[in-house]
Amino acid sequence: MAQDVEGSIPSNRPKFARAARANLLDYRASVIPNIKENTGFDNDSSGAPAGLREAPGDRSLPPGWLSAFEPRRGLANAHLQTIVGNFLPRPAFRLASQAETVEVDPADGSRVLCHCHWQAEPERAKRLTVVLVHGLEGSSESRYIRGIAARAWKAGCNVVRMNMRTCGGTETLTPTLYHSGLSGDVGAVVRHYAERFGLERVALAGYSMGGNMVLKLAGEWGISAPLVAVAAVCPAIDLAPGADALHEPLNRGYEGKFLRGLMARYTRKAKLFPGIYATGKAIGPVRSIRQFDDKIVARYWDFRNADDYYHRAASARVVDKIAVPALILRAQDDPFIRLLPETRAKLLANPCVTFVETRHGGHCGYLSRDPGDEIHWAEATVMRFLLMVTGEAYGS
Repeated sequence: MAQDVEGSIPSNRPKFARAARANLLDYRASVIPNIKENTGFDNDSSGAPAGLREAPGDRSLPPGWLSAFEPRRGLANAHLQTIVGNFLPRPAFRLASQAETVEVDPADGSRVLCHCHWQAEPERAKRLTVVLVHGLEGSSESRYIRGIAARAWKAGCNVVRMNMRTCGGTETLTPTLYHSGLSGDVGAVVRHYAERFGLERVALAGYSMGGNMVLKLAGEWGISAPLVAVAAVCPAIDLAPGADALHEPLNRGYEGKFLRGLMARYTRKAKLFPGIYATGKAIGPVRSIRQFDDKIVARYWDFRNADDYYHRAASARVVDKIAVPALILRAQDDPFIRLLPETRAKLLANPCVTFVETRHGGHCGYLSRDPGDEIHWAEATVMRFLLMVTGEAYGS
């Protein structure tokens, strides 16, 4: 069955730095509510970043941790933003890590692989721990995960790069498949390391599908130590319209890439667990993400159909219950992430949520005009936010 987490971690909740907390809650990120999907607007004369307008009666300005996003010259196109980042050279990833499998479901023994970077004792427990969750068909070795991990480590944080079930070459660690609703797996990882090391503060950061998972967990947990903050980059908050957008003609290339990976993974699982999974012939043709979710995800996770899965697994149901500081970055020109009006309303109504919507950025691209590794605007913005709301110093 799909897992929905309820309850809390049995430990005392640390206090936020008062000044940082006040700075966050005094600022309300105001996104124009009636804009059409994927239409854009530029920075206004006040210099506020696109998507951050001062609402009537709102005297706040964009906070110091947030800079305007300006796309790299020649990369304003949404598809270029989405694709080019996968090929740009990055600094070598030299962080030593400890690999560990963590049990996330005692009922079937499912485990996930985590790559961890721990600060030295005795400071480890006091340092902010950042748990990173990748997107669909990604892994702990995805370039964006490594990029933000390096930033978090440099800032003095502990870092956990978590693989979803079966990802990162871990098909043998669980008899199950993975899906977007398994927020309980993230919670199990948090609990495991919080209990093992006595961690005082944990923040979550997720991309795309991983963004949906961390927001879903934050909504389910509410105020539950040691969770102190959450951030999501281009999260798939509304799953159904996003899945359908992938099947639009201009997005068939993305859908095809995802489907090839998903079907190859399913084939490997069927060979490893022939008593559980049917052969491809029994499943029939799968020509869209919606068909994959209907014929495979729903079938093996006891959802009635794809729509039932999309409803129950979407963080849209619980974002109004998020009770820790939360940052959501979304590009209006994201090729396939869609946000329903009712979900937008929930985000804007929640005082804990800072919703930053930019005109450009594509899907998890955010390649900016900043020099060097600072080209990766989303990674830098997420870390400045997390460090600010948890009372740490932050730089440029």
